[in-house]
Amino acid sequence: MEWYIGVLRQYAVYTGRARRKEYWMFFLINAIAAVILNVLDVLFSSFGLASLVYSLAVFLPAACVAIRRLHDTGRSGWWLLLCFIPVLGFLVLVFFLVLEGDNGENEYGLDPKYETT
Repeated sequence: MEWYIGVLRQYAVYTGRARRKEYWMFFLINAIAAVILNVLDVLFSSFGLASLVYSLAVFLPAACVAIRRLHDTGRSGWWLLLCFIPVLGFLVLVFFLVLEGDNGENEYGLDPKYETT
């Protein structure tokens, strides 16, 4: 849960780098929350209102942590636009997000694995 809250606290920070663990833990908790809200929407016949509000609330933090994750692999955040290419773009983007980050400092900042803050 610490990783999820940490990403929400940096909701509009798109500079720097994010570890794989930070990105994928946020993704996992976000997916679990979305499933729970979808179930609640169905149970209470709310026409997806809770899911919509939640999706809008986490859209910017999710995009920013994905950009920081791409920075960790040495890529520009503009690579995130690959998600608009059906299937192939999505698969390439997931591949980039799964890759291990650059060791040491790169043009986007210090290695978050070894930062002492």
